[in-house]
Amino acid sequence: MRPADLAREHGISTQAVRNYERDGFLPPAERTASGYRVYTEVHARALRAFLDLVTAYGHATAGGIMNAIHDDDLVRALTLVDRGHEQLLRDRETLNSVRKAIGSLPTGPVHEGHPHGVRTVGELAHRLGVTAATVRAWERAGILVPQRDPATGYRVFRAADVRDAELTHLLRRGGYPLDHIATVVTQVRTAGGTESLAEALETWQDRLTARGLAMLDAAARLGEYVRLRP
Repeated sequence: MRPADLAREHGISTQAVRNYERDGFLPPAERTASGYRVYTEVHARALRAFLDLVTAYGHATAGGIMNAIHDDDLVRALTLVDRGHEQLLRDRETLNSVRKAIGSLPTGPVHEGHPHGVRTVGELAHRLGVTAATVRAWERAGILVPQRDPATGYRVFRAADVRDAELTHLLRRGGYPLDHIATVVTQVRTAGGTESLAEALETWQDRLTARGLAMLDAAARLGEYVRLRP
């Protein structure tokens, strides 16, 4: 096969095929006496596996998996696959927790005192697996509105703030911009209507389902390719 033969199947350029080989996503091609690349069915299956992995895990992780395969490090490749499934499971659990939070929203604005177990910006960031700078950025965008401790001036995140932060984290993972999230969280905070929120959660649920199915497809392709290799 020529580079054009592989490229045509997927609607990509021949240069993309060469770049994938250069980056180690495909095994090295043999060369003719005149220097032209010669690809085989092994390369075709590697390309199918890589492109399916990109759909399921993103370009960086897909490349890491293929690099590991070509380094004969199957354990590293499978670890990257496992991490992708682990992230998908965390997203599903977060989605479910936000849905539960919606079900218990009050009918008016949220008013809370100063409950025990409040979280600092660092504790909240650790809970969500983000940086403290990210939490502060959400506050600057008007998404989070923590109170201040009158004695120290430090931010104090109450139960409602934690809920808003979890919702923000979920929607950011879904690709929603901060201004959209600010609108949705404000609606939740004031209980003025959750229609936008329900719509966003349904869209994100569809994306999780699509990603899960893409992982199944990618696993099948990857398994075929691994077994085809010497």
